[in-house]
Amino acid sequence: MKKVIIVRYAEIWLKGKNRGFFEHALETNLRRAIRGFTCELVKQSGRYLVQNFYEDESEYIIEKLQKVFGVHSISVALETASDMDSLFEASKILARPSGTFKVESHRGDKKYPMTSVEISKELGARLLEYAKGALRVDVHTPEFVVRVDIREHGVALVFADFIDAVGGMPVGTAGKGLLLLSGGIDSPVAGYMMAKRGMKIDGLHFHSYPYTSMQAKEKVEELANLLSEYTCGINLYTISVTHIQEAIHEHCKPELMITLLRRFMYRIAERHAKKIGAQCLITGESLGQVASQTIEGMTSSNSVMETLPVLRPLVGFDKSEIIERSIKMGTYETSILPYEDCCTVFLPDFPAIRPQLKEILEEESKLDVEGLIAQSLAYVEKIKI
Repeated sequence: MKKVIIVRYAEIWLKGKNRGFFEHALETNLRRAIRGFTCELVKQSGRYLVQNFYEDESEYIIEKLQKVFGVHSISVALETASDMDSLFEASKILARPSGTFKVESHRGDKKYPMTSVEISKELGARLLEYAKGALRVDVHTPEFVVRVDIREHGVALVFADFIDAVGGMPVGTAGKGLLLLSGGIDSPVAGYMMAKRGMKIDGLHFHSYPYTSMQAKEKVEELANLLSEYTCGINLYTISVTHIQEAIHEHCKPELMITLLRRFMYRIAERHAKKIGAQCLITGESLGQVASQTIEGMTSSNSVMETLPVLRPLVGFDKSEIIERSIKMGTYETSILPYEDCCTVFLPDFPAIRPQLKEILEEESKLDVEGLIAQSLAYVEKIKI
């Protein structure tokens, strides 16, 4: 008898003949997640087992596995022989000394001589006799459950609990996107949600040094580091837009500062995305959350895109929903650190809420658009996380 960790997936089952591709991606990501630990990953039908690990590392291994997209649930189990005496010995270890319980059984091996119901009845009866009145059966609302999974080749898994994981699809199975990572609450959540659908994520951060501090950049690096635990690593690119903001501030109407800056950001991001092989941009925009995120503002930003789509997974979320997800994924405390981002530089008192494209184009004509873009793209810093 030995302790193992069961790793289950769910949505991959729907993939039919393509399932092997998704299973391979998931296995690669699982191995990446636990590569710092002494253990083995073994594939079984519809699940994986982590085995031969050090007991004092099991919690850390589970924590890593919970963050792998594609994993539905995890259980710590006892792997034992499938004969009834061995199942009973494992069940005794997992059973509580008193309270109500039930036994749930599943036969992965349909050649096993007992049915699932018969297995549950036999083990339940043995546990009742063993507990000498301290345990009672309650099949509706038990205080604990002993679960038995009969596998092939005379092996069984006995466990008590399911540990929820992040679900979704394995990262690397749905293309590649470039996340505009601002340093706020929203954009890390947006990246998380696209990675959950299998998209490989790289990050792009625009900075306005020296108007913004080095602490602001370090904050974004930490956010990328936290996000990378879910995205199987991330490349973070940083690009300066200081000169662009200065030009807009000097030549254009102040209320259009944010609108014009975002148009530059989208142009720069799309060109960089194509260079690194990304197939879309990802932003943390939520409709109506701030002045630049009205439908008119989004239309203005979208209009400069040449070929790539802009994905906005948070567009219909309210702020409380985004904060809740940020807390759950562990980025919230970093996101609220009080370091400014580039959008706070030359911030107008009354930014345009419903900018009109005709007026935007008139103001933009006062700028050397291509020259300013080229200056930004001339130096791109890459940080591999």
